[in-house]
Parts: sequence; structure tokens; C-alpha cells
Amino acid sequence: MSFLISDAFAQQATGMQPGIEGMLFPIGILIFFYFLFLRPQQKRAKEQKQLLASLTKGVEVVTSSGILGKVVDFDENFVKLEVSDNNFIQVQRHAVANLMPKGTYKALNTKKP
Repeated sequence: MSFLISDAFAQQATGMQPGIEGMLFPIGILIFFYFLFLRPQQKRAKEQKQLLASLTKGVEVVTSSGILGKVVDFDENFVKLEVSDNNFIQVQRHAVANLMPKGTYKALNTKKP
């Protein structure tokens, strides 16, 4: 019987606590998720902030809902867009998704069906 007890003590003695080697895998997973998810999201947020800061009158934009218009007026919260001749809408500033090349708005509005 003492033979079995000594085996149990031997197993306990070899089960050492994990050191730095035991932490490498969880740290590696955290670094992987940072580069896969967090960093691209932060980069997109920074680009969107720069886009909103660069708004000026006359710039042609597309909103997140797909509305094409030319910026007529804006303040810190809203942007007034001309969507066709003398038709204006106001959208929240953060709804502006993309800047369009100059002339896109005019080309689409002068096109005849």
C-alpha cells in the first residue's frame, strides 16, 4: 500500500506550475486578435474622422444609406446636401460615408433617362 502512496506523491511533485512558457499561448492569442480585429477597426475610425474633418462646401459625397449629393452647408452635427435641383436634405454628419470624385454629382443629374 505504501507503494501506491509514493506514486501519488511522485505525480504531485512532477506537476510543476506553468511559468512563462504557460503564458506564451494566451498572449499570442491576444496579439493575434488585436491585429485581426482591433487594429483595422481603429484605422477605419481614424480615416472616417479625417474624412468628416475635411468636409467643405461643394464637395460631393455619398451617405451611408447611398444618397449622392453635394454639400451646401454644414455644422458640427448636420450636413445639408443638395440631392437634385433645389432639393435639399439634412443628414447627420457621421452618416457621410465617402467622398466622390468631382463631377460625379453633375454627371448623374444631367443624364437623361
